[in-house]
Order: sequence, then C-alpha cells, then structure tokens
Amino acid sequence: MSRTHPVVLVVDDEPHIRSFLEANLLSDDFTVHSASSLAQARSRLSAYVPDIVLLDVGLPDGSGFDFCREVRGADPLVERFDPAVPVIMLTARTEEVDRVRGFHRGADDFVAKPFHYPELLARMHAVLRRASDRVERDVLQVAGINLDMRSREVRVNGQRVDLSSKEFLLLAALASEPRRVFRKQELLESVWGFRSMGSTRTLDSHASRLRRKLRPLGDGRAYVGNVWGVGYRLVALEEQA
Repeated sequence: MSRTHPVVLVVDDEPHIRSFLEANLLSDDFTVHSASSLAQARSRLSAYVPDIVLLDVGLPDGSGFDFCREVRGADPLVERFDPAVPVIMLTARTEEVDRVRGFHRGADDFVAKPFHYPELLARMHAVLRRASDRVERDVLQVAGINLDMRSREVRVNGQRVDLSSKEFLLLAALASEPRRVFRKQELLESVWGFRSMGSTRTLDSHASRLRRKLRPLGDGRAYVGNVWGVGYRLVALEEQA
C-alpha cells in the first residue's frame, strides 16, 4: 500500500467488538476508524478513504450485504470513496448461503463471529496484498504518461490533462502496447465498437485532438503518431529508448 499504516474502517454496532478491534489493530500498525451504523459508515468512507473495511452484516439501519453492493455500484467520480475498496464481512450467520450472498454482493472475504483475531489479521493482510497488486495493474506508466484506469486521471510529466471519455480510451489502448502500430479497424472496434470502418473520420479527429492536448506537456516528444495507411501508435520507436 502507498501509506505506511493502512487505514481500516470497522463497521459494527457492538461496542465491545469495535473497541476490541480498535485496540488490537492499532497495536498492529493500522490507522483505525469506526462506525456503528450504515449512516456513519457512509460518512466515514468518504472522509477517511480507508484501505480496507470490516463490515458487520447485521446493523441497526440496514444490511451489510446491501451496503457492500451499494459501495461496489458507486460512481467514483460522484462519490468520494473508492468502489473497489476491499471489504471483509463479519457475521454470526455461518450458513453457506450467507457466504455466497456476501460474495455475490462484492465482498472480498467472509469471517464468522466469534472470530479468532490472528486469523482475521492474516485475512486482512492477504486481501490488502491482492488489492495492492490490482491497483498496480490499474495504473499505466509509459513515455512520461501516467494513466489511472480507475479514476481516469491522466498526467503527462506530472501535469494533469483533461480528456473526454473516448480520448481517454484511445490513449489507454495505445499505451497498452506503446511500440505497436494499431490498425484503425482495431481501434474503431475496441474504443467505439464499430464493426465496419465505412467513411468515418471519428478516429482521426479524436487522435488529432488527443495529440494537440498531449504535445505541450511532452518535453518535445510527439505522441499519437499516424503511420500512413496503417493506423496509430503512441510514440515513435526511436523515442522509446
């Protein structure tokens, strides 16, 4: 994780469980925030940007299952929290159908109460490792360009660039294999869903706008090269060295 002390949000309406987890997780180098209801959880989730959530299933103002599904369906550009935040569900309900229900709602793991703290801690670390690997895959860094695939933020040599949805998808496609020349038909299919090129100039006009937006930030580098009669690539091969 990027932070020295991972931030955990504990959502449970039982005070003794919250205090037990707070004390032990603090001792194990976590930064801990807690909530006793879903209303508090929504507020904490936005305010503290946790790395992981421990979520009780039965809460006074609703179901943890439903809240997990709500989090997974959130728009990160509207909400202030990450819809992919790892969630471990805590519950006294141990039937297999409840475990399946939790996973279907988007939970990363499921721990039955009463839990054994060392096992819970080990599961938390395992989930955090998986989340860290996923985040690394969600960020493309090539030729001075940084693309965050989840937030859709683009920076060139540290400077943010505002792109339209299609411009971002076009850039992401080219950056996925920066040395390769992508045929126009490939890009039209993957970015726009076109099955036939026809006479459309959509790709060419988007590529031109994208090139103009990136050029001032590229330290003289020419991005989005047009290979005549074939298609586009992110940068010229001689600029890859």
